[in-house]
Formats: sequence, C-alpha cells, structure tokens
Amino acid sequence: MGQPFRIEVSDSTLDDLRDRVRRARFTTASSSERWAVGVDPEWLKQLASYWADGFDWRATEAALNSVPHYFAEIAGTRMHYIVIPAETQPALPIILNHGWPSSFVEMLALADRLAHPSRFGAADGTAYDVVVPSLPGFLYSALPDSPLTRAAIAELLHGLMVDELGFERYAIFGGDIGGVSGAWMAASHPENVVGIVQIHPSFPSSFDEPPITVEEQVFLDAEDAYDATDGGYSAIMGTRPDTIAAALADSPVGLLAWIVDKYRDWSDCDGNVESRFDRDTLLAIATLYWATGSIGSSFRQYVDFEHNHDRGLVTVPAAFTLSCEISMTGFPRSIAERAYTDIRVWNTPGRGGHFLAHEEPQLAASEIRAFLALLETA
Repeated sequence: MGQPFRIEVSDSTLDDLRDRVRRARFTTASSSERWAVGVDPEWLKQLASYWADGFDWRATEAALNSVPHYFAEIAGTRMHYIVIPAETQPALPIILNHGWPSSFVEMLALADRLAHPSRFGAADGTAYDVVVPSLPGFLYSALPDSPLTRAAIAELLHGLMVDELGFERYAIFGGDIGGVSGAWMAASHPENVVGIVQIHPSFPSSFDEPPITVEEQVFLDAEDAYDATDGGYSAIMGTRPDTIAAALADSPVGLLAWIVDKYRDWSDCDGNVESRFDRDTLLAIATLYWATGSIGSSFRQYVDFEHNHDRGLVTVPAAFTLSCEISMTGFPRSIAERAYTDIRVWNTPGRGGHFLAHEEPQLAASEIRAFLALLETA
C-alpha cells in the first residue's frame, strides 16, 4: 500500500476561491432559449452564489476523507488512488476508471456498493476490493514525462494494481478515457485481467478500413451530427489547451461553467442537471479541480491524442452496459465485435448517461456483479 493521504484544502485557498466567486462577472445569454448555446447564465449565477456563501466544503472534505486515500510512485509518476476493502475476504479486486471532466468522486457510490453489498440490502452479495484512481493529470495525480497516451495511462493503472497493490488478477470498469484505457489494460495484460465492463465500447484501431455496414454508417453519421453541435470543447482542448486553461485556472466560475456544461449535456438528466447531480456534488468536483489547479493538465490526453498507436484485440471476457448517450445513437454491436473477441454481455438498460456510475450506481453494481458471477460459473 502507498503513502496515506488526506484531502486538506487550506483556509487561504478557500477564502481566495470565495472572494473570486463573489466578484465574478456574468455574461448575457446569447439565446432566448435557456441552455441552448451553453450554461444558462442565470442558473450559473445562482449556483455561484451558493458556492460562495452556502456550500460547506469542510463537511464535503470530511465525507471524502471517510474513505482511505493514498499516493504511490508508479514508473516515476505520482498517482492518487482510493482503496476500499471488501467486507468479506478473500475478494476479487476491481478498478473503477473515470473519464473527463470527471474524478474519483463519480465512482464513490458504486465503489461502496461493490465493497459493502450488505449496506444496500444484498447480504449475500459478492463483495470486491475496489480501487479508484485519479487518472494522470487529474486532481492529485501527476502527469508522466512522456506523452499521455491511452497506452501510457493503461500501464500506470496496471502498475498500480499489480506492482503497487499486488493484485495478480483483477477486473476493470470504466467509460470514456477510463474505459478506453481499461481496454488497453485488458489488451496488453490479458493474463492479469479477469474481465472488463464498459459503458462506452472502444473502437477497433482499423475501423476506418472498409467494409462498413449500412448500420455502422448510420451510427457514424449520427455521431458526426452530434459532434457538430458539441465538439467545440474537444477541439479547443486539443489545439489551444493553454489558452482556455489560462481562463479556467483564473476564474472559478468559468471553471464551473466548463465542467457543468458537460455534466448536463452528457448525463441522463432530461435537461435538469440537478436531477442527477446535486449542487454539493457539482461544487465538490469544481472545488477539487480548483484547489489542485489541474484543469489544464486534465486536457493533456486531448493534446497528446496523435501519439496514440494501434491497440491489439481485447481477448478477455467483456460486458457492455451502454450509457444512454451511446445506446440512443444506436451503437452497433458489430463495431465492438471488431475490437473485442469475447463479448459475454450486451445490455442497453435505457437509463444512465456518461457518468453512469454516479447516475445509476445500483444498476452499475448489479451489472458488474452479474457479469463477474457469470465468469465464475463458466
């Protein structure tokens, strides 16, 4: 186990944050339709007011510190992670990998259900040793010296599980960047990975090669149409990251807007982000990004994307619980079958978005537990 760590944001950092929020200037809405072209200024103003004069960071900090945090040096890179031991031993380890603009906070409700099933009415449920890392460049985890590719992330996470924690066999759950990196872990170290559960299937490395089916082309066209309205964030973070990071690192309200925009657009919230993420959760995530000054470093994997190379096939057993954003655009199973050779489960539950672990933790826990039980009986 690594070096124990506690989250402790200084009073001076909090005082400066609140002062900046109180003095924030807000833009005029660019459309008469609220949220049509970004975060609604009036809603943002109300949330900022609560951040400055209502949000209890110390209570949030204490809750976050109720789980054990650690630092470890993995291949020369400092990694932050949480380990929640299973309530019954021996237990299979599982790593929960977050994406962007997320954090370990997203995984806590799911982690608790996997490690302590009896707390949630499943006295006979299988318990797991749960590891929740902060991805490199996110919050308390540092960036490596080399380009931050999916393969590089995967090697750091695998090193954490095997070299640091001593888990010779483990399972993986994740979506977005964490899901793709999980696929790299499984492809590169099949002897260590029991199985992988993903909410966003990874594309095969050679998918641009024909033939592409009619169903696949319809999906690709739908993705292109969606990106035309939503892809601006990715374009600027990949091409001018230091420009936008300068603004976000100096303005907590700007940082909050940049993050919340995606929590609303990508979650299964029907336009009401607070139906999935209460204000304290949104502000906990924003405060962590602010206190660690890590919004710019969280962009690195966008900047370094061109350094990624082809990934081999994922041959370990795989399960997919597709988030709504994926299932509603009709992601064809045939695409996944070009990248994963042993798909055991393909579910489209119809609820839970990009942040499914937080939005539907009970669903995610049940899906993971059922899949891993399936492997035990196979």
